Amino acid sequence: MSVSSRRPVPEASSLFRPPLWPVLCVSIALAACSGDSSAQGSHSQSQASQTQTIAPPSSIPTVPAAETAVRALPDFSPLVEKYGPAVVNVEVVEKAQPSTGGGPQGLSPNDPFYDFFRRFGIPTPDQGPRGNAPPVRGAGSGFIVSADGYILTNTHVVGNADEVTVRLTDRREFPAKVIGADERTDVAVIKISASNLPTVKLGDPSKVKPGQWVLAIGSPFGFENSATAGIISATARSLPSDNYVPFIQTDVAVNPGNSGGPLFNLAGEVIGINSQIFSRTGGYMGVSFAIPIDVARNVEDQLVKTGKVVRGRIGVTIQDVNAQLAESFGLDRPRGALVSSVEKDGPAAKAGLQPGDVILAVNNKPIERYGELSGQIAAMKPGADATLDVWRGGKRQSVNVKVTELKEQQQQAKLGGKQKDRATNQASQFGLTVRPLDPQEKEQAETQGNLVVEEVTGPAASAGVQPGDIILGVNGKRVKTVKELQDEAKSSGKNVALLIQREDAQIFVPLRIP
Repeated sequence: MSVSSRRPVPEASSLFRPPLWPVLCVSIALAACSGDSSAQGSHSQSQASQTQTIAPPSSIPTVPAAETAVRALPDFSPLVEKYGPAVVNVEVVEKAQPSTGGGPQGLSPNDPFYDFFRRFGIPTPDQGPRGNAPPVRGAGSGFIVSADGYILTNTHVVGNADEVTVRLTDRREFPAKVIGADERTDVAVIKISASNLPTVKLGDPSKVKPGQWVLAIGSPFGFENSATAGIISATARSLPSDNYVPFIQTDVAVNPGNSGGPLFNLAGEVIGINSQIFSRTGGYMGVSFAIPIDVARNVEDQLVKTGKVVRGRIGVTIQDVNAQLAESFGLDRPRGALVSSVEKDGPAAKAGLQPGDVILAVNNKPIERYGELSGQIAAMKPGADATLDVWRGGKRQSVNVKVTELKEQQQQAKLGGKQKDRATNQASQFGLTVRPLDPQEKEQAETQGNLVVEEVTGPAASAGVQPGDIILGVNGKRVKTVKELQDEAKSSGKNVALLIQREDAQIFVPLRIP
């Protein structure tokens, strides 16, 4: 699970403090040996004479000095000295929330320590009387992008704030105004009234490669302007709840309070905003994620100019392509974004896109993983034309789509009702027992499918198919009857792409047939 890395700030009178882990110190005694100096001298002379008379074996190759030299680790001190003053501490006072009595008062539900206190029933330091919870205090980080006071940080740091205070490294403090906050990317812009401020230099995330050194500066646990270093672990990471951000994954130590701080490359350029960590404890476990700075800069420009963010959309639901799905659709290797559903009367539908199409490129820019497609389309302006390279039926073809504006979609109705007592039919090759949907169920589920899963065994169970899933197609071919499903099961190969509808989403599920 991904958790945000903003830390709570306890009241001054609080006894709660972040734990300081004990450091195990091991002392190693080095014993000095002394002996007769003349004997040692005689022994050394004997060794020297032996060394002179014995030639090295010809079978041992000579190693060049350049190959035996150890490369020095990078020195980040000039970078910290030059750009550290542009990194700020962001303190917030959030709107007071009525206490429900079900969780720890004084902590935001988004706080990484919230579940810990709730689970063990421990009162938080600033817990007030039941029903009278005090305002929540929190802190994060940010960095100055313009000398007149514009600062980038995370939405989850300032999104619910009544008061925002920015503290610089020279201990000056300024009240800050939230210019805008975008929840989809978790990027926010705040501003302080000041001039001639130190600023950071922005880099190009497209040049980032796994294995490169990076540095984070922020305020973990309130320790302002703390620097931590590591390497890029991966790029273009898609998280389940963040399909519009191709995250940069690192192993840089990021903890509560680091949120909104910059991620630097060795050239001193900001390539990302530290935003999330993967953790089972609420603390750093070696996996952290940063928002690429080009994504953040696009959001910043729009928030400053218009106060809102406009994104492009084409009206498709997509998923990643794994090895089994790639084989099912005849691709040479796993790549691209697999279209699992197409919105009726949407831009993609009008352009002729179909479920089972694999989008391999947008405007000649390759798509390796499905998250890259979301980011590229979202960055396009409504009204722009997108040229998609699509893999369909074992062939590559070009499709032109008119991009429209992305708006929040309303939640669709879900399939309900009781299971009917009627005869069921099996597609034993897949391990499925299905029955036809009646008209009322189809209308309630808002589906074009005709078959609902009643029981699951074998390959389908191993692949995660569930009772209640609606079967739509097999290997890109629609199935409307039990017989069509059975026929496809008999003629399928070892890898099958089963298209299902689950609640309001359509997904391809890869089945491996033994």
